[in-house]
Amino acid sequence: MKILHLVFHPNLENSRVNKTWKEQLQESGKVTTSRDMYKEYPDFKIDVEKEQELLLAHDRIVIQFPLYWYSMTPLLKQWLDDVLTYNFAYGSKGIKLKDKELQIILSAGGSKENFSGFDKFCTIYDLLKPFELTANLTKMKYLVPVWMYRADAVSEEIIKQYGQKWVEIIDDPKRSNPIESMNEQMDSETDEFYEQLS
Repeated sequence: MKILHLVFHPNLENSRVNKTWKEQLQESGKVTTSRDMYKEYPDFKIDVEKEQELLLAHDRIVIQFPLYWYSMTPLLKQWLDDVLTYNFAYGSKGIKLKDKELQIILSAGGSKENFSGFDKFCTIYDLLKPFELTANLTKMKYLVPVWMYRADAVSEEIIKQYGQKWVEIIDDPKRSNPIESMNEQMDSETDEFYEQLS
């Protein structure tokens, strides 16, 4: 399986979380291509042909980003708009991405409680619905997303634990690992860490 790993963080060099995860995934040798998209396109002028060629050359597309104001980062939105074009990704002839897999890896600055329906609908799954709908439109297989809360204050140890878990599942072709259980387990460990601090 060829894996394309796209990281959409506006300031990756100064990121504790996403930079660590990117390094862990690269060092694992499981990712075929890993790219810092803000470094690739600091002017937001996306090379659509190049991006489409990369999508065609890989089987699993991993999109990693920090949650900004309950949404994706600006370059990621533009990338989706520019690259997933009519008759390439969707439309009567747009079947180029059919059966490829889409995996989301997310960091969120708020606590688990901030994404547990406190605002009527604000869960991680709800916020990621646009990606699930995009996968559906483009006939991609939408894999269960993985995430980490409290990215603004979590310990280095927990950041690395999350990264290691994702290294373990990143190339699982049958998705035999129970991702929902992994998310719940890691959320619980993060909660325990913060309870010890208080």
